[in-house]
Amino acid sequence: MRSDEPDEVSGDLPEYAERVLDVADLIPPGRVMAYGDVAEWLGEGGPRQVGRAMALYGGAVPWWRVVRSDGVLLAGHELEALTRYREEATPLREASRSAEGHLPRLDMKRARWDGRPSETGIESPETDTGSSETGTDTGDAAHI
Repeated sequence: MRSDEPDEVSGDLPEYAERVLDVADLIPPGRVMAYGDVAEWLGEGGPRQVGRAMALYGGAVPWWRVVRSDGVLLAGHELEALTRYREEATPLREASRSAEGHLPRLDMKRARWDGRPSETGIESPETDTGSSETGTDTGDAAHI
């Protein structure tokens, strides 16, 4: 058995995948985290590892909230994700007429969640108590 597949007998997930799914569960409705944001929040792995964990095990969590950093909707799941984003009032940027399929993108500046506990009541393992509370979102995950 490969180490990244659930144990057939016990159904256990690999520890990293379980941690990724736990973060996906924390993301509030209407907000998103990029794959790299999740890895940074965990302090381990990178965007590809998070993407792999989501692809293999993410069906039971709000997968549409873990996204590409450029805001492009997940290929093959665009319409389902778009329905969810509209239901949750996730900020979107309308597509230009020249865009393939005319699908909007996520407005990452407004939709990106920084992992702060203020929106969930749950503290991140990487909580920085010395950070300033300016309320500005720089659009990158450096402050996560």
